[in-house]
Amino acid sequence: MAPASAAEVLQVSGPDRLLIGDRNRSSLVQLGCMAVTPGSEAAAQAWLRLRLPRRTRVNLRPLAESEEGVLVARVSGLDRDTGDLAEGLVAAGLASPLPCG
Repeated sequence: MAPASAAEVLQVSGPDRLLIGDRNRSSLVQLGCMAVTPGSEAAAQAWLRLRLPRRTRVNLRPLAESEEGVLVARVSGLDRDTGDLAEGLVAAGLASPLPCG
């Protein structure tokens, strides 16, 4: 398993994507291990925004890189009791779990 690294959320940019900042760089990160349920995109994005205000510190566990060059990672909050975000979206009924490698 890849090591975790801490970063800050700069923006929730989609129902499964975050703009993350780490020192002087920013990266787009896609939440891994889940797929947003069709029709739940707006609710999933609102759920993420509620739990990840700007500058929330998160841990990233990189899994892969998407075909678009976006980092796919497991993401969990540090500053708040958010836990794994993919698991939270699944538990909220806004996403379905996917195999995680």
